[in-house]
Amino acid sequence: MKNNAKKYNFFQNVIRAFRLNFIKLFRSPGGAKKVSLGFAIGFGLEMIVISTASLIYLLFYPIVRLFRGSLPAAIIGNVIGKLTFLPVLLLPVAHRLGRIIYPVKIEGARMPHHAFKALLSGNFQVLTDILYGGLHVLIGMSIIGACLGVVSYFVIYKLYEKQRELRLVKRHQRKNNARLENSLG
Repeated sequence: MKNNAKKYNFFQNVIRAFRLNFIKLFRSPGGAKKVSLGFAIGFGLEMIVISTASLIYLLFYPIVRLFRGSLPAAIIGNVIGKLTFLPVLLLPVAHRLGRIIYPVKIEGARMPHHAFKALLSGNFQVLTDILYGGLHVLIGMSIIGACLGVVSYFVIYKLYEKQRELRLVKRHQRKNNARLENSLG
């Protein structure tokens, strides 16, 4: 049997993934404000994933529920944040921004070696070393994430409303076409 499925290159797959996630986003329940807020939270929290060593995911669900955002939209915003590679690209900017805001020189900038067994046995010193060593980056990425979250809220809100209006216009046109066919036929 011959498989007639169309093959896509890497860039086409990325574009298709973006388009699929945006379609999922526009069809998620909750209205424009809830969806936009969920997307903004997910996108903003993605900015601090690297600087918190992925510990922010422990608070992801409670933060989305606390602000009454849409969880599917937050997940989609988080995925889109990952696909854009913005957290990696903005690390040097975040470090400089963090140094401007918190100009204290942090002692022991090199993180000591920790054993994974020590972490499992209850020695959480590694977590404090990660957070303390990347404090400037955490401060900078938090500010950048908040700014990008606010911007993405308004962008997604406008896109959601535009998409909703287009769907209403198409639905109205289909109803008029069906009435016209019924009256003629």
